[in-house]
Amino acid sequence: MTNSRNTKDKPSTRCRQMGIAPGIFPPGELNAITDVAGVKVGHLTVIEGDDIRTGATAILPHGGNIFQEKVPAGLAIGNGYGKLTGATQIIELGEIETPIVLTNTLAVPRAADAILDWTLSQPGNEKVLSISPVVGENNDGKLNNIRRRYLTAEMIIKAIETASDGEVAEGSVGAGTGTIAFGFKGGIGTSSRRLPENIGQWTIGVLVQTNFAGVLQIVGVPVGRELGRYYLKDNTEDDSTGSVMIILATDAPLSDRNLSRLARRALAGLARTGASMTNASGDFAIAFSTAQSVRRTPQRRKNQSAIMELPNDKISPLFQAAIEATEEAIYNSLFMATTMTGYQGNTADALPLDKVEELMRKYGRKK
Repeated sequence: MTNSRNTKDKPSTRCRQMGIAPGIFPPGELNAITDVAGVKVGHLTVIEGDDIRTGATAILPHGGNIFQEKVPAGLAIGNGYGKLTGATQIIELGEIETPIVLTNTLAVPRAADAILDWTLSQPGNEKVLSISPVVGENNDGKLNNIRRRYLTAEMIIKAIETASDGEVAEGSVGAGTGTIAFGFKGGIGTSSRRLPENIGQWTIGVLVQTNFAGVLQIVGVPVGRELGRYYLKDNTEDDSTGSVMIILATDAPLSDRNLSRLARRALAGLARTGASMTNASGDFAIAFSTAQSVRRTPQRRKNQSAIMELPNDKISPLFQAAIEATEEAIYNSLFMATTMTGYQGNTADALPLDKVEELMRKYGRKK
């Protein structure tokens, strides 16, 4: 098994460390989804033998009892070829009551089981009889022997139990262990944006699981074309499958309606990277707010109460931040990934960062 970069290439590094900084807003301290206070991320990475390259990634909206203090949420669908468990309740009720788990396509039921077990075990949930777990997926079947269904609920629950704030591991980890994007090794990526004080000082954080086709461009530079690796290069659709999961968190007090609008802007960030959003791609964005003023607490669910939320006229800067953070998170998923060989000897090459750096200079994006 290979799990490294070419020795002649630059080591894995985040795109901002190479001077590639999309957009106009500054990132948060960690430039990660965990810059939104309370959000936690955990990974389970499984690399076994010659054919298992998979895992799971859990995102917890806050550190309390998520079922009892549900968070408002919204969903946007670019292309709906996917197995997004819990989607209908997000659309209908506009809320999330569990951790969000990302994994491979055939592990979705077991990830749901892991969420159910974990949620039922939380103090205060002794009388809970109905839970809507949220599970998203990418198909990692080129590098992972997905039909073995190697992951169990007991394994996946470790991603939830080990979730923490702070830095988030990126690249070939967790749910991104076996994924491929733009013909290169994909994976997990994250980024954030913090608005200036005079327009709210809110934070947007994004985490992505990338596994899709397209014609890669980085801050407008046609990297895929220049490297000779891109969707439909040979007028065939052999590389048209794949998906992307985009998770957005914000501390801005948004309604579920405006969180759906925010999620749609993540698709604009996806488009900036050159994604083709093909027929066999599942392109999903979920956005949630951690703000206490909009949290669906037991008291608010029983009694009519005023909800303090951001008005429509104040949301446009958040749209911009969501676009920028999504774009950068996708780049980071590629920049931090490593070359990997897996099932049936299939290999996904890491994006050659030395060549990317040359192209940035060629197109005047870097001195």
